[in-house]
Amino acid sequence: MTELLTAFTEHRFLQYALLAGLLAAIPCGVVGSYVVIRRITYMAGGIAHSVLAGLGLVHYMQVVHGVTAVSPMVGAIVAALVAAAVIGWVGGSMGQRVDSVIGAVWAVGMALGVVFIALTPGYTTDLMSYLFGNILMVTARDLWLAGTLVLLVLVVTGLFHRQLLAVSFDAEYAELQGVPVGRFTALLLALTALTVVVLVSVVGIILVIALLTLPAATANLFARRLGGMMALAVGLCAALTVGGLALSYGPDLPAGAVTILLTGVVYFAAVLVRRRNV
Repeated sequence: MTELLTAFTEHRFLQYALLAGLLAAIPCGVVGSYVVIRRITYMAGGIAHSVLAGLGLVHYMQVVHGVTAVSPMVGAIVAALVAAAVIGWVGGSMGQRVDSVIGAVWAVGMALGVVFIALTPGYTTDLMSYLFGNILMVTARDLWLAGTLVLLVLVVTGLFHRQLLAVSFDAEYAELQGVPVGRFTALLLALTALTVVVLVSVVGIILVIALLTLPAATANLFARRLGGMMALAVGLCAALTVGGLALSYGPDLPAGAVTILLTGVVYFAAVLVRRRNV
């Protein structure tokens, strides 16, 4: 433990990793609570996996055409927002089955990413880190971008919390009360997309759904109000990301995978505790 604390004080990449985990915990707990209550986990999954298309495209433009002004994370943001818009529009306005739309967005996004990776010469190790997560590779530029997204998520949820709450709990009743359900559902999907982008650098595309939903699901077992659920989910996510980073450092294991394993253990333990106390 002493060795780890010493390493945190000496190595900037560990400091960046710690800050990235703490930043990610905020939208993870807030937006993750909406996702769990609204039961749109698979929508979040479709958005998360479509991010690979944006990452692959930007990486291809950087290597092949020398376009270095755009960060891969910007490509991830654009891809996530486009995926959210497509799911909301085709699944809502056009009346198609939402699960089919999510499956299409999920598959097409991943396929486009794979195609761009194949077209890019050289070994694309950076994209593999986005796919499986490598919090130790977070840069200062990524932290600034993540901080901006976190601030945006907090401002939007603060301004429209009541509407998002109504849409998440009972969309039909909210519509009867005059709430524009379609608009706020689209806003919730956009917030989910931005949160996914923040979490991708922490645990990767493949594991992002677990970190987005499990801390909130754990908090939901004990909290009675949404505000308490969000606060508990934020605290859990922060503790789990820091814990995963600490546990993975010594044996040199993937921090993202260790974080998700720890998150799963905590969730199932909470379910057992809750069941025993009922």
